Amino acid sequence: MLVLLRSGPQTAHDTTAQPVTEATGLAFHWRSAVLPLAVLVLTIALVAYFYRLLPEEVVYRFGAEGSPDEWTGRGTIVLWALLPQLFLTLLAIAVAWGVTKLSTTFKQMEGFGINLDTIALVMGNMIALPQAILFFAMLDIFSYNSYEFRILPLWVIALIIMALGAVILGIFFIRSMRQVRGNQ
Repeated sequence: MLVLLRSGPQTAHDTTAQPVTEATGLAFHWRSAVLPLAVLVLTIALVAYFYRLLPEEVVYRFGAEGSPDEWTGRGTIVLWALLPQLFLTLLAIAVAWGVTKLSTTFKQMEGFGINLDTIALVMGNMIALPQAILFFAMLDIFSYNSYEFRILPLWVIALIIMALGAVILGIFFIRSMRQVRGNQ
């Protein structure tokens, strides 16, 4: 049974568990955004490790043959690494929270074998795919500027991550279709 902890103005310190009714919907779970949070933590660790190794002028764009093309300051590249990751993590949390709040609207879907918890889990964690692309792009930029070593071109990284994402989403789709067919 799902429970929701509430504290109203008259019971500010009361943490008595109350059952979730159909009017309140699903409870938000942090596991619905665990992958974006993990990528954000890894990005913070990446920046913390490489910051002292970066020169004042950092190469961030490379030509067709892999030669340095454009430069920017160290502080700017750190902001470029952290701000999009933070934004995408907050977006993932908002999407997962929104799905849980809108779950009361889609209660009738549960009769067809659709698990709303799984939908919230997939939709919140799906945002980790572009985050992973950004993470590896920043890792490539940091490793080149620190050790003069390029990992892979961005298009190869994006292609690999999108293929992995398609496989994972395909597995979820096949499992969902089997579950729906089993309930008919």
